Amino acid sequence: MDYTVAGLPLHVLLVHAVVVLTPLLGLVLIVISAWPGARRVLWLPALIGAALLLPLGLVTIEAGKWLEERVPPAPLIQEHTAQGEDIVPWIVALLVLAVVIAAWALVERSARRRHGAADGDALNGPAPSRGIRFAVGAVLTVAALAITAGSTWTLVQIAEAGSRAVWEGSFSDEPLED
Repeated sequence: MDYTVAGLPLHVLLVHAVVVLTPLLGLVLIVISAWPGARRVLWLPALIGAALLLPLGLVTIEAGKWLEERVPPAPLIQEHTAQGEDIVPWIVALLVLAVVIAAWALVERSARRRHGAADGDALNGPAPSRGIRFAVGAVLTVAALAITAGSTWTLVQIAEAGSRAVWEGSFSDEPLED
């Protein structure tokens, strides 16, 4: 497969989307974990975003492997590509967390719909108590904080290695004369 767009390596273009969207999705997951009102509205867009981020990340990695085969070998490039796949478990964790949050949002929505019954009904059971809702929200928030921090730190490490591979030694400290 040819990983170019308009003559540019696709990796160079896609990596910017992954670098921006991964922490952004993490922040959305933190907000909807901690804030039930936001969860009611944003669980589906967050789930869709997480489901799209995984293939985007995987295509970015494949485009990077394609690009690595087309540039001269260098230790900095090898370091960058060796780190590239480190983001995959974090993106999977974001997707799993988004699925769990979506499931919890649906449980809450179902409970709100049956709110009129004091103990729930025989078919659906009782609504989660306020303490359970708080505890689940707290656990989801801590998980979202941890996964967002881990994924962002991993991206910083990968991106820093990639920036060094591209730019280290390739520019002058002083302006060049025309």
